[in-house]
Amino acid sequence: MRLTVPIEGPLDLVRTVTGSAQWGGCSWIQREGDAVWYATRAPDGPATVRLAAEAGRLVAEAWGPGADWLLSGAAALAGLHDDPSRLRTDHPVVRRLQKERHGVRLSNTGQVYPTLIAAILAQKVTGLESRAQLRRIAWAWGERAPGPRDDLWILPPPARLAETPYYAVHPLGVERKRAIIVIEAARRIRRLEEAVRMPFPEASARLQALRGIGPWTAGVVLAEALGDPDAVPIGDYHLPNTVAWHLAGEPRRRRRPHAGHSPRPVRRSARPGRPAAEDGRSAPKQARAPSRATSGGCSERGVHVARAVAGAERVDPAADAVGVERVARAVRLASDT
Repeated sequence: MRLTVPIEGPLDLVRTVTGSAQWGGCSWIQREGDAVWYATRAPDGPATVRLAAEAGRLVAEAWGPGADWLLSGAAALAGLHDDPSRLRTDHPVVRRLQKERHGVRLSNTGQVYPTLIAAILAQKVTGLESRAQLRRIAWAWGERAPGPRDDLWILPPPARLAETPYYAVHPLGVERKRAIIVIEAARRIRRLEEAVRMPFPEASARLQALRGIGPWTAGVVLAEALGDPDAVPIGDYHLPNTVAWHLAGEPRRRRRPHAGHSPRPVRRSARPGRPAAEDGRSAPKQARAPSRATSGGCSERGVHVARAVAGAERVDPAADAVGVERVARAVRLASDT
């Protein structure tokens, strides 16, 4: 199925769509040159869409049972409903970022569930850990997205996570506290999804009514999933240092010079994976996990190990290339994260 939509104004499609997964992990977005692939579990079933900007038009092509639903929200997903020109500033750095990255917009996925699960997994751990944990969950209980690509995975249905005991998630690297929050969010996802149709302050209150979801997690969901132009993850460890260093060239200050458009300077100045330290310098890069099967690489081997660790299926060492020793290693690494 195919849809075309006129584009008004500049659009950086790749940064806009991938920006919807700036915090937390993501197994459902892939970049292909200047095009972006996005997969989700729509109300009618799994779906995948490929978005590309061609000759001043957004071209969306979708696959799967939920293709109609996903195409209906393609314009919002690509940020076409956002107007970045509303941000007014006298700050030289923000003006420069507006000029250099004027096509970066705020995406609106129209779904709470995937962003919320990713944000919960990102609580109190590094980005490397949360991305690996989310992929393990998608491999263990989710499914490969429809369409021509084999590297897009969507999360399991909320009902599947809702019936999962917390100790079944632990071998995938998620300790009890976050596992319980994930399971409780899945059990109450219908109420939480109502936030999509609420004013932003009410949506934030609805999300934070669930124990374990605070201003940081709610801010991630509002900014990345619902397109709130003034939502930021309050309490983030690195964000105040990053923004203060870029905008003021000094340690953090308690002020909001761009109230009403807080995510825009963040989105344009952030360098994924390289947050500023407390003195403003970039934090050192983290070492990658030693095994592709447990570090988030989307391979048949990694999928098989994730499912074996989660108890979703047995591994036959004689028939599988992973072998007993590598499966045991994957279990140890997953349990230690």
